[in-house]
Amino acid sequence: MVAGALVASTAIAVSLVSVSSAGPNVTRIHVIEHATTDTVVDLTANGDSTGDLLTFHNEVFDSENQQAVGTSHGDCIRIEVGVSWQCRWTTTLEGGSLTVEGPFYDASPSVLAITGGTGVYRGARGSMRLVARDDAGTEFDFVFRVLLG
Repeated sequence: MVAGALVASTAIAVSLVSVSSAGPNVTRIHVIEHATTDTVVDLTANGDSTGDLLTFHNEVFDSENQQAVGTSHGDCIRIEVGVSWQCRWTTTLEGGSLTVEGPFYDASPSVLAITGGTGVYRGARGSMRLVARDDAGTEFDFVFRVLLG
């Protein structure tokens, strides 16, 4: 019953986002980020190099990729050239926000830890799976598996 109430309250808060129950006390939230503001600051050797900084403040859309439902903003540091970044960012949706941290792989799906939340996501933990929707890296699926409480 508690899990159902959590899913119901979360569904109301993010009514335009794909929300479903993924098991006891787990809520699945699917949004799509449009990576339109990604900026790489070349801090070390010219070109892609360890220590470079990626910053962004992008819109996120519903799971049908039709309507803007929030934003994502954060930063990443290049850890391994052509392979991975170490990132942290916040995705803000109606009713609150979710913060994630972890690796972002250039050429494969990534799983980041949910390190917290605000509003209806207060006390959140779990994971977010990130998958590129195209080779250009202009859109990404964010699939959160949120444990509340």
